[in-house]
Amino acid sequence: MFATLVGAYPRTPLAGQPFPLRAAYGRLERGEIDGAGFREVQDELVRELMGEQIDAGMGILTDGQVRWEDAQTALTRGLEGFEATGLLRYFDTNTYYRQPRATGEPRWTQPILVDDWRFADGAARQAATERGLQPLAVKACLIGPYTLARLSDAGDLGRESLTLALAEALGQEVRALVEAGAPVVQVDENALSLIGADDEAERKLASEALSRLTSALDGLTEHHLCLAVTMGSAEHAGHALLFDQPFHSYLFDLIKGPDNWRLISYAPADRGIVCGVADARNTARDDEPVMIWAGRYAASLNGRGRDRVGLAPSTGLEYLPRDRARAKIQALGEAARKAGLGKEALGTEIDPRAVDARSAALGRVERPASRAGGAS
Repeated sequence: MFATLVGAYPRTPLAGQPFPLRAAYGRLERGEIDGAGFREVQDELVRELMGEQIDAGMGILTDGQVRWEDAQTALTRGLEGFEATGLLRYFDTNTYYRQPRATGEPRWTQPILVDDWRFADGAARQAATERGLQPLAVKACLIGPYTLARLSDAGDLGRESLTLALAEALGQEVRALVEAGAPVVQVDENALSLIGADDEAERKLASEALSRLTSALDGLTEHHLCLAVTMGSAEHAGHALLFDQPFHSYLFDLIKGPDNWRLISYAPADRGIVCGVADARNTARDDEPVMIWAGRYAASLNGRGRDRVGLAPSTGLEYLPRDRARAKIQALGEAARKAGLGKEALGTEIDPRAVDARSAALGRVERPASRAGGAS
């Protein structure tokens, strides 16, 4: 079992530490540094975050998405056929994004995220070498076509045409990432949580978009695609929409979308499941036995096994204070380590009843004090 971020991580420093990125923004606006100089500051933050994730026990890494203004702009800025407009609220959060507007059919002309992934991979390898460890996988993340279209102004194109055009364009970006060597590419489709029980047209559109996206990898055998759904439950999207697609693993928000457990119960045994069990919108400490139970339960469903299960935050951690985000991933790393243990080994580290569905409600075991000299 492993732990991983959903994608984003705080750019802010620990309390009392300098904030080079904010200073660099000011210098960039005043013309004291150029884009290359600003990127060097971002590079240093990526290096720092790679080490922080490794030290926390993460098994799959990300660059924290620290270069992104938001997930939408990160891609539409590199596609033809978009312009930026006003600010809109992101789902039902208190954060806002600059809404993209389609000015024509979106076209992919060159890789958008490949250079960022390559740098992150190199930074991760360097951080592992400095610690005497083997390099860890660095996943690439991007917003999916269905979600990007729902969050955009489709203009004269119409949302259905925009969705399918984005599926073709983003499929080329996914292929470019795979060909560059990205071992895992995560497609974030949070808008699947907006599909209602009677939205058959939306299910059909989302399914067609994901089919077109994944077909871009036809002919490539060495790749791993992950479909991530946070910000709610995708239960009404339906298990067929998700599991009939050729994704190798799935990440589900189990804090805001506990009904996603129903979807997980349908996941074929050969598909990986990443459980979003650490509350990314709350600074409180997460319950370790609950996280362990979630991982082991997901592993037990359909005989999946612990090697195909991971633990993660419920969504991005970018809005938490840095020290709380670090505490979250440290707790996730430790929970994943314990959840991967055999039953007897786990029982020596945690009350075994806390991760047994038959007895979890009975309370904790008071272990008897050991007696010197052994039993009488």
